[in-house]
Amino acid sequence: MNAPFRPAALRVSVADLRDPGEQARIERFVGSHPEGTPFHRPAWLLASAQGTGNKAHALIAESNGEIAAYLPLSEIHSPIFGRMLASSGFAVGGGLLLKEGTPSAAIFRALEELAMRLHCPSIELRGGTLPQRRSGWAVKCESHCGFVQTLAADDEAQLLLVPRKQRAEVRKGLANDLAITVGTADRDRAAHYAVYAESVRNLGTPVFPASLFTAVLDAFGDDADILTVWSGGGPVASVLSLYHGGAVMPYWGGGTRDARRLRANDRMYYELMLHARRRGCSAFDFGRSKTNSGAYDFKRNWGFEPEPLSYAQWTAPGCAARDADPTSDKHSARIELWKRLPLPLANLIGPSIARGLG
Repeated sequence: MNAPFRPAALRVSVADLRDPGEQARIERFVGSHPEGTPFHRPAWLLASAQGTGNKAHALIAESNGEIAAYLPLSEIHSPIFGRMLASSGFAVGGGLLLKEGTPSAAIFRALEELAMRLHCPSIELRGGTLPQRRSGWAVKCESHCGFVQTLAADDEAQLLLVPRKQRAEVRKGLANDLAITVGTADRDRAAHYAVYAESVRNLGTPVFPASLFTAVLDAFGDDADILTVWSGGGPVASVLSLYHGGAVMPYWGGGTRDARRLRANDRMYYELMLHARRRGCSAFDFGRSKTNSGAYDFKRNWGFEPEPLSYAQWTAPGCAARDADPTSDKHSARIELWKRLPLPLANLIGPSIARGLG
């Protein structure tokens, strides 16, 4: 009689992200995993750490010397919101990646132990495999939605794919005297930061440090670029996009106050769809938005269907749950105040706050 098969035991450890060989091994695992995102890549993890001064960690579980599970982590410290581990920091995705059939209990146990060792009373997982019925964890499935759509075969078909009302806005943007550039040179980076900083100030949000955008662009190489819309020689809308698995993700984008009048944001996203198809992409990932928010409605106006996203938060025993939700009543007064700050002042003090938001 044959002996019963016993699966190899998992060995969970903290990855050495300083080792280029380990980085390459994890990059291969993420690239081959069907749920891998740009935010799982060591390139993102290390760039966000370099650009914000926070620390990067990663847990891996191995079986027979091969990676069976991987969890990227950013150790975020904020004097306002406290300390946490996020997967992934400064991202809308991340979370635990498992090979099929790999159990998750050991890596979640190691994650909680790591958080306690690093004095982080909170953990946030933004997607991936989530803990089920583990003490201290809360899972949310309705707070945010993602928006992904297949790109059309040609420029005209892409325009016709946009619903009629939004298509009219795009046509107005096409009729205006606007110039489009794509690149990662110093001029592109400066234009993007100027536009993005004004855009988030107008929304009541502190801007990230410029070093974060620089680090991500440098780390991603050909897998990231900036598309900018110009009017009268000045930038009015700009977006930094990531490319992964055949999809483009416009991640950090915004417009000046003139952008709405010029329909520059509408022109920007349409031009990005065309640009992405020309460079070989098959899908447009519009990212996540809070359910029923203005951004949620904007993406639906483009014909994108919302898909609910799942997130999980762990709070250490005896600690209060972390609250950095910009839509909560607790922060609404701060947001309204920030909207009224002079732009130079917001740009001066914003990065020191934003690097702790995670």
